Amino acid sequence: MKLVVAIVSNKDVAKLISAISADGYFATKISTSGQFLEGGHTTILMGIDDNKLENLFSIIEKNVTKRVVRKVGVESTIEGSLLKKPVNVDEYGAVAFVVNVEEFKKF
Repeated sequence: MKLVVAIVSNKDVAKLISAISADGYFATKISTSGQFLEGGHTTILMGIDDNKLENLFSIIEKNVTKRVVRKVGVESTIEGSLLKKPVNVDEYGAVAFVVNVEEFKKF
């Protein structure tokens, strides 16, 4: 069994929760803050059987959007006026971690 911890952009979370629920997965969503994704995000916890992991990843990939956004003042060790100009930065729709579960019980 696996525990999938997915940190999902708030722009995609409603669509993703709907898609994983429609496919029979159970999830717990937690409002979180941090630096994995900018613009707000939610953490989704999902316990799944090992053989369903790739299917879950496919659902996540289809229901989140990688975006390119314009950012000003990107952090760098280089000094100069170039850093004050807008640049394109990749913004991912989700980041997922997989944790092995040794034991699972329902009470």
